[in-house]
Amino acid sequence: MWRTCLLLLLLVQLSSPVEARRARSGRTQPRRTQQQAPAARERVEGPESFPLDFTAVESNMDSFMVQIKNLAQSLYPCSAQKLEQDMKLHFTKNASATCNDGSPAGYYIKESKGSRRWLLFLEGGWYCFNKQTCDRRYETTRNLMSSAKWPQTRRGRGILSPQPEENPHWWNANIVFIPYCSSDVWSGAAPKTNQSDYAFMGSLIIKEVLNELLTKGLQNAKVLLLAGSSAGGTGVLLNVDQVAEHLESEGHRGVQVRGLVDSGWFLDNQQYKVTDCLDTISCAPTEAIKKGIRFWDGLVPESCRQAHVGEEWNCFFGYKIYPTLKRPVFVVQWLFDEAQLTVDNIHLTGHLVHEGQWRYIQNLGQELRSTLGGVQALFAPACLSHELLTRSTWMDIQVKGTSLPRALHCWDRSLQNKLHINSSHVHQKHKTTPTRGCPLHLIDSCPWPHCNPSCPTIRDQLTGQEMSVVQFLKHMGFDVKKMAQQQGMDPRTLLGMLSDGS
Repeated sequence: MWRTCLLLLLLVQLSSPVEARRARSGRTQPRRTQQQAPAARERVEGPESFPLDFTAVESNMDSFMVQIKNLAQSLYPCSAQKLEQDMKLHFTKNASATCNDGSPAGYYIKESKGSRRWLLFLEGGWYCFNKQTCDRRYETTRNLMSSAKWPQTRRGRGILSPQPEENPHWWNANIVFIPYCSSDVWSGAAPKTNQSDYAFMGSLIIKEVLNELLTKGLQNAKVLLLAGSSAGGTGVLLNVDQVAEHLESEGHRGVQVRGLVDSGWFLDNQQYKVTDCLDTISCAPTEAIKKGIRFWDGLVPESCRQAHVGEEWNCFFGYKIYPTLKRPVFVVQWLFDEAQLTVDNIHLTGHLVHEGQWRYIQNLGQELRSTLGGVQALFAPACLSHELLTRSTWMDIQVKGTSLPRALHCWDRSLQNKLHINSSHVHQKHKTTPTRGCPLHLIDSCPWPHCNPSCPTIRDQLTGQEMSVVQFLKHMGFDVKKMAQQQGMDPRTLLGMLSDGS
C-alpha cells in the first residue's frame, strides 16, 4: 500500500513548478537550524511543515526516497505501516565472543536501506580490573556484564535519534548501538575459561558485529562513523584503525572509517587526593589501566604499541594515542569532565568546595585544554558535565556560537573536500581544511566551570533546584571579590560578565 502512496507523493512533489525548478537547478532548501526551528513550527502547521532535503536528489536518490516515505506516512492514512523508529536487538551468531559472564554479545540496529552511511556507537560505563572489582560490578550493574536482561528494542537519542529535528545530519543513517558488556574499555581478548570467572572480549565483540553487518549492507557503505561515549569514547580511540583494517582485509577498501570520541579523553594526571587502588572510583586511572590491561589481555593499536613498548597502558589516554592514529577522529570533551574529577577524588556532593579543590578544578581545565591543542577536529565546552552525544539536548550546547551537530557537519564536509583533492591516497590523515565559516577546532577559552552560557542546566545535588551560573560558582567556592581584584575590575562588573557568559 505505501508504495502506491510513494508514487503519488513523488509525482505531486516533483510536479510542483517551484520545487522542480530548484531540484533541476541544484539550488537547495536550507535545513532548519536550531534557532529557526521554533519560528518555522509557529508559521506552518500541519503536513506542509515536513522538511524535504532536495540535495538528496543530486547525491543519493535512495536517501531522497526515504524522505518521501516518511512524508507519505506522516500525511496519508493509506499507509497503515508505521515507520520503525526503534533499534532492534540481535545477538551475535558467533558464540565465542561473549559478555563477561559468558552470555552472548549483541547489538541494536535501525536499518536505513537506502543509506550508505553507517553509525556504530560503543556504549560506555567504566570498567573493572580484578576479581574483586568485577564481582562488585556484577552485583551492582549486571547489565554491563551480561546480556541476560537486555530489552528487545532501544530508542535512540541525540546522534542516535531517527528524528531529523533532533539529529539533523545522521537521522537517516544505518544506526547501530553496541551495548557494553565486557568491562574492558573495548580492548579485551580473553575468553572465559575454567580458571577464570569472566571473559573480556570487547575488541572481538566489535569485530564480530562488523562481520554480521557486512551481511546487512555495510559492505556497500560509503562512510562508517565509529562513535562512543566515556569508556566507549576511549574504545573508539583503541579500535578505529582496527575497524578500518578489518574492513580492508575483507576486501572493502572503499569504506571511509572515522572516529567520534565523546568524553573519553582522560588524563593520567596526579589525583587531588591519592588513595589506595581498591575500587574503580577512587583508583588512579594509570593504576587501574595497568592492572586492567593484564587482566583483560587488552589489545592496543600496533602503531601505539610500538610508541610505548612495555608501557602499552599509555594507549588508553587520548593525548598519547591520538598522534599515532591513521584515521580521522573528532573529539568531544567537556573541559571539566565529571568522570575525570571523580577518579581524581574531587567529589561534588552538595558541600562547598574549598580553595584547594577549586584551584585543582581550574588547573584540570587548563591541563586538559593543553592536551587538546593538537587535535584538528574538536568541540570542548567549559562545562562541568559528562557525555553529550546521546543527550536529546545535544544541539543546545555551543562553543563560540557553533553547535556540535554543526561542527560535525563541517568536519564531514572538510573530509569530503579533502577526499576529492587527494582521491589517490589510501589513508586519510587527521589534518583537514575547514570550509570558510565552518569551524573545526572549537574550544572555550574562559577559565572556570560553566562559564559557557549554553552549558547544561545546573542543579543543586541536595535540593534538586536549578542554579544560576553565579550561584553555581559561589557554591563551588568561587570568590567574586578576590577574582575581581585580580582582574582589576569592580565585583558587580564581574558578576554581570559571569551572568551572560562573557
